[in-house]
Amino acid sequence: MDKYTIIKLKQKGKSNRTIAKELGINRKTVSKYWNQYLEETNKLTNANYDVKEVQETIVSAPSYDTSNRKYRKYTKEMDDALNNILENEAQKARLLGINKQQLSNAQIHHILTEMGFKIGITTITNQIRLKRNRQKECFVKQQYDYGDRLEYDFGEVKLIINGKPMTLHMSVLSSPASNFRWAYLYKNQKKEVFLDSHVRFFEMLGGSYKEVVYDNMKNVVTRFVGRAKKELNEDLIKMAMYYGFEINTTNCYKGNEKGHVEGSVKIIRKKAFALKYKFSSYEEACTYLEHILVKLNESSAIEKEKLALLPYKPPLDLA
Repeated sequence: MDKYTIIKLKQKGKSNRTIAKELGINRKTVSKYWNQYLEETNKLTNANYDVKEVQETIVSAPSYDTSNRKYRKYTKEMDDALNNILENEAQKARLLGINKQQLSNAQIHHILTEMGFKIGITTITNQIRLKRNRQKECFVKQQYDYGDRLEYDFGEVKLIINGKPMTLHMSVLSSPASNFRWAYLYKNQKKEVFLDSHVRFFEMLGGSYKEVVYDNMKNVVTRFVGRAKKELNEDLIKMAMYYGFEINTTNCYKGNEKGHVEGSVKIIRKKAFALKYKFSSYEEACTYLEHILVKLNESSAIEKEKLALLPYKPPLDLA
C-alpha cells in the first residue's frame, strides 16, 4: 500500500521528491496523502468530528483516478526478477566474502532486458538503492531510545480453569528501552485478538511507539512473495497507519532479532503461572496476571518512556 509507505517515509523526514522517486509515483500523490493524513489526524482532537469516521478515512486504501494514467513500466514480475538477482548476489557475497565480482547496476539492467523486460536503467538503479537501503535499516540495534521500539509475540500457557485444563495465549508486548513488559490473556491467537491487544496497550500507555517488531506470524505476514519479499496483513497496515508506527518483521528463524520479547514471554509465564495455575474462571486468571505485571514492572522506566511516545489517539474502532 503506497499510502502507508508514503506516511512512514515522510515521518522519517524524507522529501516529497525523494519519496516520489523511490516509489515511482508523482510528487503530487505524495503531497496529497501526507497532507490528508495530517489533516485527519488533527481532527481526532476536535469534538466536532466523529472519531470513527475520521479513523476510517485515515486507514482507508488509496483511491486513484486511472482515466489518464500512463502505463507503469515497473511491474510486479520485474520486481520479483530483481529480487532474485539481488538474492543471488547476496549468496555470492556470503560464499566469497568481500569481492570485486559484484554485478554492477548496468549489468543487472542488462540481465533484466535480456529477460524481456522493457525498463530504463535509472528506474532499476533507484529500485536497487531502495532495496539495499531497506536491508541496511534491518540492522538490529542493542540499545534503543525511549519510544523507539516495541516488540510483540505470543506465548502459550496451560491453566486449570474451573477444574478443567485450558490452553490460553498470552499476547506479550515489551519495550527494550524501558524494560517494560505487559501481556493479555486470550482464548485464541486470531486476528481480532492480535489487533485488540495493540489497541488496549496503546490506550493503557497513552501513546504508541515509532516501530513495532514482529516475527512472521500469519497475523503479520499474509504471504511470502519469492524468498525475500513479504506481503503484510492489510488490517495491520491500517492499524500502523492510524497509530503512526512502522512495521518491522524479523528474518525467518531469527527470533534473537526480537530478543527482549522472547525473554519477556518466559519471564511473565514463570512469574505469573509457575506457582499459581488454578483459577475459578478465565476472568480471574486475567485479573491475576495484571496484578503480577504491575509488580513486575515496578523497576521499569515506563513513566519516563511515556513522555517519548507518539501522541495519544483515541482507540481504533475494530468493528
